[in-house]
Amino acid sequence: MTGAGEDNAGIRFPPPFIYAGLGALAWILDRRWPLRPPESLVPLLDALGALLLAGGLLLVGASLVLFVRARTSPMPHRPAAVFVATGTYRLSRNPMYLGMTLLLGAFGLLVERPGLVAAALASALLVDRFVVRREEAYLERRFGRSYLDYKLRVRRWI
Repeated sequence: MTGAGEDNAGIRFPPPFIYAGLGALAWILDRRWPLRPPESLVPLLDALGALLLAGGLLLVGASLVLFVRARTSPMPHRPAAVFVATGTYRLSRNPMYLGMTLLLGAFGLLVERPGLVAAALASALLVDRFVVRREEAYLERRFGRSYLDYKLRVRRWI
């Protein structure tokens, strides 16, 4: 997807595929070695799952709308016309990744598969290490001082 000298973050594996891939792996492992929470916790986990699901949908949806309005691509393998620092990006430098983490974790809670919750956390760690750091280095090169100032004001995740 990217080559040397192209104007992008150099991300070769789209983050949604990281979440989907680890989620699929967790699902497969759960079929072999199922883990289930105690029945007494299920109502609480369902409520928490519903809350995380709503939060994840809100974060991903609202963030995508901001990219559309700014006329720039949310895809990290494409050049950034602008960096978005409004809306959900006032609270987190990575609200879409945070939203994806919440969505996968919520799904795990709602279907009572703890492995999916672990996969959500593992996905967030992989995205932080192999995507976010490259994106931030690219945005620093692309937008300079304005992006550095933004980093001082806004946390990476929450």
